[in-house]
Amino acid sequence: MARISGVTIPAEKQIQISLTYVYGIGPKTSVDVLTSAKVDPTVRVKNLTDAEISRIQEVINETLTVEGELQRIVSTNIKRLKDINAYRGLRHKMSLPSRGQRTKTNARTRRGKKITVGGTAKKVAAKT
Repeated sequence: MARISGVTIPAEKQIQISLTYVYGIGPKTSVDVLTSAKVDPTVRVKNLTDAEISRIQEVINETLTVEGELQRIVSTNIKRLKDINAYRGLRHKMSLPSRGQRTKTNARTRRGKKITVGGTAKKVAAKT
């Protein structure tokens, strides 16, 4: 099992897929890293040599911000938006979508489980 940027990547998968397990590396960035490290993207992680793993790690350290440092940057950006009471910051505070999506329907992932408001049923007419 190879460790890249502090993350144990899966050994049975191709290296181009396994690199996406590192926070901050997506499919496109993964392929770019492998081409600059001169490693075949379709080789399995278990078949990589130590030299290839170290070349990949070098390229990532030189060119990318990943894992803890990137998460810290993102969280400080969100905290700054909240502190200055920007509209996006207020949406983050209220746990609502911050990029203009509708909330009357949908947005369930962000808003959480639906809470039914009581008293919406029709009242039966009482006999007098």
